[in-house]
Amino acid sequence: MRQAGGVNEQRSVAVWRNGTTEVVPAEQPVVTAFDLGLARGDGIFESVAVLGGRTPHLDAHLARLARSAAALALPSPGEPAWRALVDAVLAGWTSAAEGVCRLVLTRGHGAGTEPTALALLSPVPAETLRQRAEGLSVVTLGLGIPADFRAGAPWLLGGAKTLSYAVNMAAQRHAHDLGADDVVFTSLEGLLLEGPTSTVVWAARGTLHTPPVETGILAGTTQARLFAAAEAAGWPTSTTSGTVADLHAADAVWLLSGVRGATPVHTLDGVPRGDAGLSRRVRDLLAG
Repeated sequence: MRQAGGVNEQRSVAVWRNGTTEVVPAEQPVVTAFDLGLARGDGIFESVAVLGGRTPHLDAHLARLARSAAALALPSPGEPAWRALVDAVLAGWTSAAEGVCRLVLTRGHGAGTEPTALALLSPVPAETLRQRAEGLSVVTLGLGIPADFRAGAPWLLGGAKTLSYAVNMAAQRHAHDLGADDVVFTSLEGLLLEGPTSTVVWAARGTLHTPPVETGILAGTTQARLFAAAEAAGWPTSTTSGTVADLHAADAVWLLSGVRGATPVHTLDGVPRGDAGLSRRVRDLLAG
């Protein structure tokens, strides 16, 4: 446990080396300057919610991690190693607060070398908790590609959760410059894609909607859980090629992610909007 800005902040790091898992001090370096994840962003990651000292949704994240690794042709230590890394960092977790466990896999130093595999555990940032409680102001920004382009361009790594998040972070900084919290990306022809770190979901005419993954967006684990629970509860769901106009006309709009959960959008491109009282229902479905 260390002090950070006057607040107790527990962090833990585990690294996979030579077939074994080792927990190291959070301040200890675990990659070199020659790691291709650092030098080229050649790697993938997952952010897994830690609730009550457990990772109840880990299976879905490990499945997506495996798909991302396959898309990048990244060698991986395998699911048992990832579970051992998660167990290792959780073993010292004494906080009652929510946490986030980030799993990181890089190509290491390249061909013929071991990949770098890490598990990093820390509390959920206060800003994430604030956004979850208060909702989001969102702006729409063009990503500059046609909606169907990435489906036929595997080198663009559509649907893979890579470490190459420079554009995503730049988009969020631009949103902050505009006085907003987050972003919804749109395609060249104006179709909805995703947020920089989230999946877009909206409610309209009694149905929950989300954009199709064929656009190259990341398949959301939280969105999948929500839609499964909604269908079981009799709330229809649909994969829909929507537009910004559809979001403005919707009963409610949320950005979904594994750690932030379903966060309602209260302002879209400067226009205030409500959620028709549906956010409680969505949160209850995700908690069920």
